Amino acid sequence: MMKSVALSSLAALTFGLMAAPAFASAHADAAAGETAWRSCRACHGITDPAGTVIQRGGRSGPNLFGLPGRGVASAEGFNYSSALEQYAATGAVWTEELFVEYMANPTAFLREKLDDTGVRSPMSFRMRSGAEDMWAYLESVSPDSE
Repeated sequence: MMKSVALSSLAALTFGLMAAPAFASAHADAAAGETAWRSCRACHGITDPAGTVIQRGGRSGPNLFGLPGRGVASAEGFNYSSALEQYAATGAVWTEELFVEYMANPTAFLREKLDDTGVRSPMSFRMRSGAEDMWAYLESVSPDSE
């Protein structure tokens, strides 16, 4: 009996953990993402094509307007690192899953995707939590949300 309960608990925990990311993204909070923006604004801004500034920010990173669904390393006028351009050449498109993975550790992300342990991302910021909220915020200011 004890073995059965232990196995059932283990199975429930395993399946619960597997479902956690889906649950988290389904309940992402765009308002929390907007609050977290202050961690990004030193390098990034959000400005629509008409020039309306949604979030004032630095210019050392690309404009994040319309990031959801956009090709990786495809913001016009921005000079991306060769590593990010190499990854972009695979046809990668920003999805929530890809964004969350990238934000957790940009250098580790590129090393894995390019199978190159020597590559580095110019973005040193890591977002260990809240990336789903940031994605929800970016979606809320994307062209498709209007």
